[in-house]
Amino acid sequence: MSCSLFCAGLVKVASAQQPDSAWLSNGIPNAVAVEAVGLLQTSNEDGLKPENYLASNLQAELLALKSAGQPDAIAETAFERRLTLAMIRYLNDLALGRVTAREVYHQFDGSAPRVYDARLELQSALDAGDISLAVERARPKFPLYPALQGALAQYQALAGHSAWQTDLPLPAGRKLEAGQSYPALSVLRERLVALGDLPVSTASSTVYDPALVEGVKAFQRRHGLTDDGVVGLKTLAAINVTPAARAEQIALSMERLRWTPLHQGDRLIAVNLPGFMLYAYEINADGAVHVDLEMRVVVGSSLNHRTPVFDEDMLFIEFSPYWNVPPSIARSETVPALRKDPEYLNKQQMEFVDSAGHVSTRVTPEKIQAVLSGQLRIRQRPGPHNALGAIKFIFPNNDNIFLHHTPSTHLFDRDRRDLSHGCIRVEEPVELAKFVLANEPEWTEERIRQAMDAGVSKTIRLLNPIPVLIGYSTVLARNGTVFFYPDLYGHDAVLRKALSQYKGLQ
Repeated sequence: MSCSLFCAGLVKVASAQQPDSAWLSNGIPNAVAVEAVGLLQTSNEDGLKPENYLASNLQAELLALKSAGQPDAIAETAFERRLTLAMIRYLNDLALGRVTAREVYHQFDGSAPRVYDARLELQSALDAGDISLAVERARPKFPLYPALQGALAQYQALAGHSAWQTDLPLPAGRKLEAGQSYPALSVLRERLVALGDLPVSTASSTVYDPALVEGVKAFQRRHGLTDDGVVGLKTLAAINVTPAARAEQIALSMERLRWTPLHQGDRLIAVNLPGFMLYAYEINADGAVHVDLEMRVVVGSSLNHRTPVFDEDMLFIEFSPYWNVPPSIARSETVPALRKDPEYLNKQQMEFVDSAGHVSTRVTPEKIQAVLSGQLRIRQRPGPHNALGAIKFIFPNNDNIFLHHTPSTHLFDRDRRDLSHGCIRVEEPVELAKFVLANEPEWTEERIRQAMDAGVSKTIRLLNPIPVLIGYSTVLARNGTVFFYPDLYGHDAVLRKALSQYKGLQ
C-alpha cells in the first residue's frame, strides 16, 4: 500500500475498521513494522548499537499492541512515531555515520558527505513494500564494507569464547620459541584454531611444535607483526586482545567507510596508512572490484610528521623531479647541516633558488639567513641522491602530500614503516606509473624508465585523472582473511571517544 509518512507526521488512511498506516493494520503492528523492529534489533551486524534506536523498547511496544484486547490510540500513535524516528536515525547513521570525519580528523580535507535523505529513502521502501530496500541502499557501497561485515560476524560469534577467559602468561625468558614448553600451550592452540590460523585437526602437544609455530606465523602475518613464529611481547599482546575488542575495532573501520567517497570512475588508488600498503583498483561496470596492484609504502612518522587523511585526484606525474625542501625541513635539518659542513649542499646535490628562479650553490651566512627568513629556498637536483627518487605522483592538496620513489629501498623491508616527513614513498614506482598511464599507450614501460633515468625534470598532465584516497583503517578483509594493524596515529582511540559521546534516541 502506498502511503505518505512525512507530510504532517504519520498520516492515516480512513477505513471502515481501525485506520491503517505504514506500521499498523486495524490498529495492530503489521508485517512491515515487525520487519522494521527486527532490523533495528540486528543493527549490531553493521557495527551499530540497537539501543541507540530503542530496539528493545519498540519490540516490547509491538508485542503489547499485538496482545492488547482493546484499541489504544495513544499507544498506537506513540509506537508509530517512535518507530519512524528510529528507522530514520538508523538509516542516516548507516549511510553517513554517527560522527563526521572532521570530528576525528580536525584538518580533514576530503569530499563532502554523499547526499542522502533517510526520510525519502524510507518512504520509497515503504511504497515498494520492502523495508529492507532502504537498509541495502543505505549501506556503504565501498567494496571493503561487506568483507568487514563478515569479519564482524566472525568476531562477534567468538566474543564469549572460553579461550579468552584470562590472558596468556608471559613465557619464561619473555619469549616462546620452537621446541620450548609453555604452560598455556593448549589455550594458545585453542585460540589459533578459533581464529582460523591453525587447522582444527592440529594435534595437541606438550612443547611448542612446528604446527603451532606455523599457526603463530599465520597470526603474525594477519596482525602486522614479523612472522618469525616467536611469541614475544608484541605477539603475546596481540594474541591477548579479545574477540570483543577486535569486533569493536572492525566496527570502527566500518564507521570510517561511511565517510569514504565511492568514486564513480573505473580506477582508484588507495593507501591504507596503518597497514603501510597501497592498492590500485579497477572497477568494472557492474561495480565488481579487481585489485590490479598492491605494494608496500612508507608513510609519515607517528611522532611528528603524520600523513593526513584525504582524497584528491592525481593530475600529474613528474619524472626526474626536483625536491623542493619544505621550509620546516630546511630550518630543522638542512640549515643545521650546512652550518656544520658547508660542503653538505654540494654533497647532497642541492642548490639555493630565489623567487626569480636564479640558482646558486655557494654557501654563505647571508644565504643561510635568507633561507630562514623565506627569501631563498633549497632544492635538490634530479639524480640518484634525490630524496624523491626518479618519479613523483602529484594530486594537488592543501598539505602538499604526494607519492614518490625513494633511493632508500631497504626501508620497505621493515614491518613498521612510518618513517617519512609526511609524503608517501612507494615500493614499485614503475608498476604504479604503468597503472596510472595504462590508458596512454605511448607511455610504455621502456619510455617510463627512460624518463625516470633522464636526470632532467619533466612533468606531464594525465589525460584521465585518477582518484587517490589516503585512508585509515586498522582492519582489512580480503578473500576471507582478516588483517589487523596497530592504531598508528591514535585515530581509533579518537573515534572511539567520539562515538562514546554519541546520543541515540531517548
